[in-house]
Amino acid sequence: MEADGAVVDRYKPKGLTRIFRAFNSSWLGLKGAFREEAAFRQELALAVLVIPLGLWLGHGAIERVLLIAPVFIILIVELLNSAIEATVDRIGLERHTLAGLAKDIGSAAVLVSFLLLAVVWAIVLLGR
Repeated sequence: MEADGAVVDRYKPKGLTRIFRAFNSSWLGLKGAFREEAAFRQELALAVLVIPLGLWLGHGAIERVLLIAPVFIILIVELLNSAIEATVDRIGLERHTLAGLAKDIGSAAVLVSFLLLAVVWAIVLLGR
């Protein structure tokens, strides 16, 4: 929509074209995060260690899912945090309270996802 409320007509692909373009955008996002974000690379390395360990330590399908799902949540939250940081930096590099708050909140979300990983692993493994 434009400022006056008029609808802007733009081409939006449908069907398989949309799916292929969406997959390509997702792939480019993953490559960009891997290339540009050290935190994402570190969390991916953690995932390479933790996922096989969770699959090995879990007794049954439910435990295995509980042990590996938080790792995927960490990766998802890190991708979103990186998108927030890139957007804030694109808007301007000068220090602003709201820009700092946005970045801090994104970082806090990553921390909470790590806490989820720790709590789930503690409950599943110590609860036996």
